[in-house]
Amino acid sequence: MAVQTALIVDDEPDIRELLELTLGRMKLDTYSASNIKEAKNLLENNSIDLCLTDMRLPDGNGVDLVKWIQANYAQIPVAVITAFGSMETAVNALKSGAFDFVSKPIDLAVLRNLVNTALKLSDPQIEPDRRSRDSFLGESAAMREIRAKIVKLSRSQAPIYISGESGTGKELVARLIHQKSPRSEKPFIAVNCGAIPADLMESELFGHIKGSFTGAVSDKPGLFQAAEGGTLFLDEIAELPMHMQVKLLRVLQEKTLRPIGGQSECAIDVRILSATHNDLGFLVSENQFRQDLYYRINVIELHIPPLRNRSEDISLLANYFLEKITKENLIENISLGSVALKALSDYSFPGNVRELENILERAVTLCEKNTINADDLQLPRDFSDKNNLDASSQPLEDYLDSHEKEAIQNALQQTKYNKTQAAKLLGISFRQLRYRLKKLDID
Repeated sequence: MAVQTALIVDDEPDIRELLELTLGRMKLDTYSASNIKEAKNLLENNSIDLCLTDMRLPDGNGVDLVKWIQANYAQIPVAVITAFGSMETAVNALKSGAFDFVSKPIDLAVLRNLVNTALKLSDPQIEPDRRSRDSFLGESAAMREIRAKIVKLSRSQAPIYISGESGTGKELVARLIHQKSPRSEKPFIAVNCGAIPADLMESELFGHIKGSFTGAVSDKPGLFQAAEGGTLFLDEIAELPMHMQVKLLRVLQEKTLRPIGGQSECAIDVRILSATHNDLGFLVSENQFRQDLYYRINVIELHIPPLRNRSEDISLLANYFLEKITKENLIENISLGSVALKALSDYSFPGNVRELENILERAVTLCEKNTINADDLQLPRDFSDKNNLDASSQPLEDYLDSHEKEAIQNALQQTKYNKTQAAKLLGISFRQLRYRLKKLDID
């Protein structure tokens, strides 16, 4: 295998020498440039697998070089070197197409992790499968665009914020980004931030040292350590308590963490993907989510549209789920009647793709003669009938409470009284569901 090469762009001789020595020990050949003009000349006349560039250069800045390389040599990953604490600069570089960043003073462990991950993008022997048509179904224009973005985003280390309603497939998108990335052979760890008690969250995420608190009978690595080299997906990140938002921001900025009770920081190599069905921008304006953390995790936003906005995909999805359900239950193939398909196409799907699968699972049980009819779907009347909005016969609050209660009971029945799944189906957090169950006196 040919020796891989790196281009180092920095006007400080000491930094260039440090990087040359470090990369040389990693068996890389290096080229060095002290400004953008020299860097462009080297890129045009040599085969380069990776570029490391300082942000402040005599004839421009690192972002200018990032953009130029993106336009002319998009296959070359570029990492930027930023001054300590200048997260806005790092975020701007990531938005411009930088693969990743490292802060001064340079932590060599962090640098080596970055280089090893970046070089996988240039190694043809570990090129991941870029296709996602068979795993993220849909032929609508929106779905084709999302699949193209997944391929592009898989080449970056930039934090991705996946937005969309509950049930649209945000975790599936996160898994695909991981599977198509150079981290694909390392763990993908998904954590629902709303399902972890607030007093246990720091220990769950960062780990703890034996004896650091009552009950800490042994060392325990956290989810960040479990995802080392891979991807950590923080689902429902809006549920993070404020004190954990501060700690998460520091981990993202420094790429190091300290377990509870630990005496020193340890470098981590984890890509962060996050998601929520809530409007994070609104939560920021209400001071319920930190603006600096929002800015840090939302380097690139990938929005997943609700199913009602891409109804042309319903038939394809329905047939896929029917085939999956019949195979898993070892029963004969079941088809969807034309009237039933029309009913699904007209339905608003507040629970999105997850709700479609639940509806079809129930319909398979109810249908006769291997054909699903409209009645077998048992679509919730209150959601599907847009004209059924007459509240004049009772006070508005009682009317709303009765409909909310019916929606919650339907969700609980569909999920076999799994409250976590019911909350997801309803598009609310587990804590919100628990509050509503108590408020509406639902046993």
